[in-house]
Amino acid sequence: MVLVDSSVWIEALRRNGRIEIKLAVEGLLEVDEAQWCTPGRLEVLAGARPDERDLLGQHFSGIPCRECGGQDWDRAISLASKLRDDGLTVPWLDILVAAIALHDGMRLFAIGDQFKKIQDLTGLALYEPGHGGMFQ
Repeated sequence: MVLVDSSVWIEALRRNGRIEIKLAVEGLLEVDEAQWCTPGRLEVLAGARPDERDLLGQHFSGIPCRECGGQDWDRAISLASKLRDDGLTVPWLDILVAAIALHDGMRLFAIGDQFKKIQDLTGLALYEPGHGGMFQ
C-alpha cells in the first residue's frame, strides 16, 4: 500500500497537472494500492471549491482512508522534535503524514523537498513511480 499525500492528489486533480503524477496515481488506483489519510482528506476537501467538494468526497469514498488517532499525534510530536533538533522545520500536517507512513511501514507518495529531507533523517520510504507512472 502507498500512502498518497495531499500534494499528489491535488496535482493529479488539476486540469493542467503534471502528467507523470496523474499516470502514477491512476496506476496506484488500478491495482488498489493507493491510500490516503485524514490529514490529507482535510487538505484536499477543505481546499476544494464548494461546488466540487461533494463530487470529490464521492470520488474519494472508494479509496481506503487511514484514520488519524492520538498516538499518531504523539508520534508526530516526537518526529517534529527530532526534525527541529536536526535543523529542519516542516509544516505540521506534513510531519503528521510522514509519522503515519513511518509507523505503518508504508511508502509515501508526495511532492515536496521536505519529504526528501525527512527521508534523509529518518529513513522514510518514498514512493517513486516507474516508467510512465506505473506502480512498482
